[in-house]
Amino acid sequence: MFADLDATLQAMLDDPTAPADLRTADVSFVTPDRDYKPPQATINLYLHEVTENRALRDEARVMERTGTVWSSRLPSLRVDCSYLVTAWSADTGGLKVANEHRLLGLALMWFSRFPVIADRFLQGSLKHPPQPFPLPSVVAQTGEGQAMGHFWTALGTPPRPAFSVTVTITVDPFDQVEQFAAVERLHIDTGSITDPRLGGRVLDAALSAVPGVVVSVVGTPLTAATDVAGRFALPGLEAGACTLRVQRTGAPDLDVAVTYAVDRQFHDVVLPTP
Repeated sequence: MFADLDATLQAMLDDPTAPADLRTADVSFVTPDRDYKPPQATINLYLHEVTENRALRDEARVMERTGTVWSSRLPSLRVDCSYLVTAWSADTGGLKVANEHRLLGLALMWFSRFPVIADRFLQGSLKHPPQPFPLPSVVAQTGEGQAMGHFWTALGTPPRPAFSVTVTITVDPFDQVEQFAAVERLHIDTGSITDPRLGGRVLDAALSAVPGVVVSVVGTPLTAATDVAGRFALPGLEAGACTLRVQRTGAPDLDVAVTYAVDRQFHDVVLPTP
């Protein structure tokens, strides 16, 4: 992941359209500490901070459909990767300073041309599979109240001109995926508050309507046959718990316990697989 981001930034500096001095300079990702003395002109990109971008955090689960199956997973993390960019020359004295400043300025101008890193630069896992979001980059900005003096002190080297490049990548650390069947049909029944009746549909195991079967309420004379859509209606029943009995030719009766009320008038019955 980080190595692929390193390779992506190097590809930007090696691009044929980049300034010639950037293309001929060496690119290094090692820590620029007191022992760092590159033997040639070098652009150093030191990855010094990795933090979650909370402004881009998404709490909603990611839903994806493949055929008749939906999958649900936790959202990706958006991670800011911050590099400290410095320029180094093997020259001495004023020539060294002039060359480093010129090289650093070229790097600043070049990276600033890409507020979103172009796809042609992406390497490794940042390219295959493709990142779900473009890779934004922010150049020459630091966090509020952040100073670099302590940074150079920790490295044990004198402060030198530098700027930051922060690239936001997408990371998927979660591998748990929930799957469930997609909703194929939505059926809505309407009832009456003033004239309630116990109703519903009789369906087979494939959720297709089963017409012509007899539905009754056990212990009462209420009975009805299902229509072509598998619907039945049994008016005049008092609210409360009851048992529906489905009688089919050539199959045993099926009893289903339900609770009937004004706000619970409809109860579908799904027949078991023969």
